[in-house]
Amino acid sequence: MRIRELLELAVKQRASDLHLSVPSVPVLRIDGNLHLTENLHPLSPADVQSLFEEVTSPERRTEFAGSHELDFAYSVPGLTRCRVNILQQRSTISIAIRLIPFGVPSIESLNLPPICRDLILKPMGLILITGATGSGKSSTIAAMINYLNETMARHVITIEDPIEYVYSNKKSIILQRDVGEDTFSFDAALIHALRHDPDVIVLGEIREISTMITAIRAAETGHLVLGTLHTIDAAQTVNRIVDMFPATQQEQIRNQLSLILTAIVCQTLLPRADGVGRVPACEVMLASMAVRNVIREARIHQLYSIIQVSKKEGMQTLNQAIANLMVKGMVTKEQAYLRTSMIEELKGIYDSYQP
Repeated sequence: MRIRELLELAVKQRASDLHLSVPSVPVLRIDGNLHLTENLHPLSPADVQSLFEEVTSPERRTEFAGSHELDFAYSVPGLTRCRVNILQQRSTISIAIRLIPFGVPSIESLNLPPICRDLILKPMGLILITGATGSGKSSTIAAMINYLNETMARHVITIEDPIEYVYSNKKSIILQRDVGEDTFSFDAALIHALRHDPDVIVLGEIREISTMITAIRAAETGHLVLGTLHTIDAAQTVNRIVDMFPATQQEQIRNQLSLILTAIVCQTLLPRADGVGRVPACEVMLASMAVRNVIREARIHQLYSIIQVSKKEGMQTLNQAIANLMVKGMVTKEQAYLRTSMIEELKGIYDSYQP
């Protein structure tokens, strides 16, 4: 099969990802689970090589020959946009394709916490969207930027590797830079973005200490900065940031973080009870005075209890978010219990939410 036929199959099956590797049949990830395609033959090295040549330019094939790795955006007109990752394994090519809808999602369509609307309208600060790979972080940021674009006149610069959702200017001006295509690195792009008169800077991922340093400086100088990390809760996120730095600098970083942090939204995806798609459950930590104090004083273990009792301020723990989805009938108890490490607490919250 040609790549378009495989992508058409993936779109029809509502797959989020398509995996092509030797000697497997094409594999689809649907609602978080892997499914072997039916009535298709296992892929040979020649099959995958042919598909590889379909999705790459001669320049990219030369790059792959030198590095054995590629990460780029790919589009099939009228069908889908994709994020493509290619690597070499056991001397053969493996291709993973993440399907991205042409339309930018809304906060409502993703069932995100309403506080996301307020956060993206903040004039400055640092907002971190975190979660495991495939938890919908890019979609959440896209929905927030889309809301900003429809609401406020702001200058937004995104730095992505690669570009996923493509925006059309509405009330805002949105510039999108692809690392590898439009710039050589996150660090260089971020430094130059600060000279380009932005109001909002979006970092696809904060991977290096140098990127974190510049992101903090950008927030300190009056910009709103959004970034992602692969952490599972707010406390782990703060610890991850602090641990990026040498011990001699960690007190300073805690002080800076306590001043510029706006919010941390940690999310996971759960299968919908009706079997159609997935829904996010989000832990939300806002930078209240109490939160700022415990970060500054290195009492990170107290963040969870602050989030627990700050529902009126817009905060919620993951268990509170999951319990709310259970009450609404959006997720089953069985799936909910699989997504928490504190089942008894979740049961107690769920019971307290019952009318």
